[in-house]
Amino acid sequence: MRRTALFLFALTAAHGAEPKLKLNYLQAAPGDFVLSGKWASQRIVVTGKASDGTLHDLTGQARFQSSNAKIATVNPGGLVTSVADGEANIEIKAAGKKQKLHVTVKDSRVQRAAFLTEVWPLLGKLGCSTAACHGAARGKGGLRLSLFGGDPGADFEALTKAAGGRRINRADPPDSLLYLKATGRLDHPGTLPAPRESGILLAWLKAGAPWAAGDNAHITALNLYPDDRVFRKGDAQHLLVTAVFSDGQVRDVSNDAAYHASDPRIASVTPDGLVKAEASGVAAIVVTYQRQSTVLRLAIPYPGPKPFPELAANNRVDELVYAKLKAMGVPPSPLASDEVFLRRVYLDVIGLLPTAEEARAFLAKPDRARLIDSLLARDEFNDFWSLKWGDLLRIKSEYPVRVWPKAVAVYYQWVHDSLAANKPYDQFVRELLTSTGSNFRVGPANFVRAVPAKDARTLGETAALVFMGERIGCARCHAHPLESWSLDDDLALGAFFARVNYKGTQEWKEEIVYPDFRQSLRDPRTRTVVEARLPGAAAPSKIGAEEDPRGQFAEWLTAPGNPYFARNIANRVWFWLLGRGIVNEPDDVRPTNPPVNPELLAYLEGELASHRFDLRHLYRLILNSRTYQLSSEPNQWNAGDAALFSHYPVKRLAAEQMLDAISQFTETNERFRSIIPEPYSNWPATYRATQISDGNTECSFLDLFGRPPRDTPYEQERNNDPTLKQALYFLNSEQLEGKVSGSPHLKRVLAKPDAEVVDDIYLSSVSRFPTPDEKKRLVEYLGARKSARAQAVQDVAWALLNAKEFEFNH
Repeated sequence: MRRTALFLFALTAAHGAEPKLKLNYLQAAPGDFVLSGKWASQRIVVTGKASDGTLHDLTGQARFQSSNAKIATVNPGGLVTSVADGEANIEIKAAGKKQKLHVTVKDSRVQRAAFLTEVWPLLGKLGCSTAACHGAARGKGGLRLSLFGGDPGADFEALTKAAGGRRINRADPPDSLLYLKATGRLDHPGTLPAPRESGILLAWLKAGAPWAAGDNAHITALNLYPDDRVFRKGDAQHLLVTAVFSDGQVRDVSNDAAYHASDPRIASVTPDGLVKAEASGVAAIVVTYQRQSTVLRLAIPYPGPKPFPELAANNRVDELVYAKLKAMGVPPSPLASDEVFLRRVYLDVIGLLPTAEEARAFLAKPDRARLIDSLLARDEFNDFWSLKWGDLLRIKSEYPVRVWPKAVAVYYQWVHDSLAANKPYDQFVRELLTSTGSNFRVGPANFVRAVPAKDARTLGETAALVFMGERIGCARCHAHPLESWSLDDDLALGAFFARVNYKGTQEWKEEIVYPDFRQSLRDPRTRTVVEARLPGAAAPSKIGAEEDPRGQFAEWLTAPGNPYFARNIANRVWFWLLGRGIVNEPDDVRPTNPPVNPELLAYLEGELASHRFDLRHLYRLILNSRTYQLSSEPNQWNAGDAALFSHYPVKRLAAEQMLDAISQFTETNERFRSIIPEPYSNWPATYRATQISDGNTECSFLDLFGRPPRDTPYEQERNNDPTLKQALYFLNSEQLEGKVSGSPHLKRVLAKPDAEVVDDIYLSSVSRFPTPDEKKRLVEYLGARKSARAQAVQDVAWALLNAKEFEFNH
């Protein structure tokens, strides 16, 4: 079980000399406790509540003393260890306050050591199972462990039985090769264990290297203290990690857990769990133990303006975003101008620039809500978002998915028709997951065809990535370093697709997707049949002998309250419109990658579910928010913010948007074709790049500007980062020169006066009128070149096409 602990690091005082704390009281965690066994220890975390209500970690300043060192000792850092059975008190003094904890020690001579509960976590703590050590694909030094400890059973076999069991000397445990190398008695690179860790390893060997203790207890929860604290930059916090086991045992595992900082520039953490707020921003600390995780969200506010400005909100989205911004001391930028908003919303909603006529009409009578509604109703919306879904669903012909062009056309048309009908998203997904029939006639049946390998596990992993945002595919080869997905989970999910089969027909390349009730998925390790089990479920699903298991998975996934479904698509839509997910990356939604604004994401999930999964409702909600409509120009307070949505992120136009923008401005066309085996596919000359159905369509421009290959559903396949080659294209490309010099648009405007020419070029390219200074200079430029006016107009157009204002959506 995993929990998310919230750390709100707030700026509570100006930096400078620390005043002496005046405490109201002192609190010591975990309170009275029990130490059981020779290796037991307990970390004490001391917290002081100041007179102003703020809480402070005083562990490093506190003084500790045991009332009976013959029973339990305590070191200066507050770590209590057992000595002998009995009872004692730990006295704590800090900032003029005192506290006392009672400790009971029992079974102090029992050297409990089993692989599953003591040795396996030790391997992870010492780094033995990392890719740089024995977790490498081929292992190291003849010993191969599962990466990140994802398969403890295999690791146990590797240590105790592999290579003829030569790593363990059962007759003389201290002479075991494993012990000699681990403790440095034989040459061995890597981290040497501390005396306690060496003692655990030796005790395990002396006990016969058992897999588990007699009670076979397993971990059921991982808890974290503290779970709510107000901090400022530069402050530190000791963490207390407690594991709860199935037999009721509670154990301090702070020294055995592993700690990971998502952004060490903002918040760092030491190997023993000391967190320090390094700089303003948001980050997370992930704590793992025995493949269980808990997360601390850290928010370290900026030194924002005092008082914080009052903010107007268009809707609930703004209220939630602004609440976070206020807590972080980050005032948002002002609203974008009507000109900027016009161009932005056109590009984000339909992928196209507004025409000069559309720009004039809106700027003469701006109505943002009305414009948003009109764009959502246009057929170009369906074209543009079919392109987005084409990336996710891998709609392309042949390599590597080997879908024939006819199937691609049917698949794309189904997506386009579904968007045009505003089909509820849950229905859309159920059809993709469960459809059967000809892939030439049933569009959604291609979801289980458009994969590089048509095996059950690949289908399960693809469904999880697209519709849950979970990268469970990592578990096929290795464990996730921070998540608990395992090979068993990957197999259990794949089992829902085990009965999917394919058969050909008399029509070349056509395939029928159908449920084959004779098929099953087998565990590659044991060759036993894998039972289908839903993510997070304790028991397998009951699948009928003649039932297609995909139906059960689809019903579970799209059911109201599913923890993945609405969350994933709400986050994706936010990412598509705002350039960054509330969970970032958008296809890496997991407990150990928490949302920057969980309340916002929960609200969007709820809105989507309560409106019957109407995605247009979600678009409308976000687009009408002031958050979406903020200027992209940062102010002095939010220039360093990239995650809180205090200003609109500048985005380079996607490849298809860029080509369509150039073609629309110049009123020229592109010819698209695909030479996937005959008959070749040719698109009409009037087709835009955002209308292309097949990801394998030839176009060197789209390749240059980073269109995705559609080999996988990862959002990162699309690359919108500017490159030198792209800059050179705008400077000296023969293709672009041909579009400009042959532009019907630029030839037509020659009949207009110079001032109107300049207005037209600006409105058609950057969706605004030129500033008075821009207009004055360009009119003078054109006026001085009457004999070569056509070339001068082209020069003005070329300059605008090379401007960042044209190439970026801002």
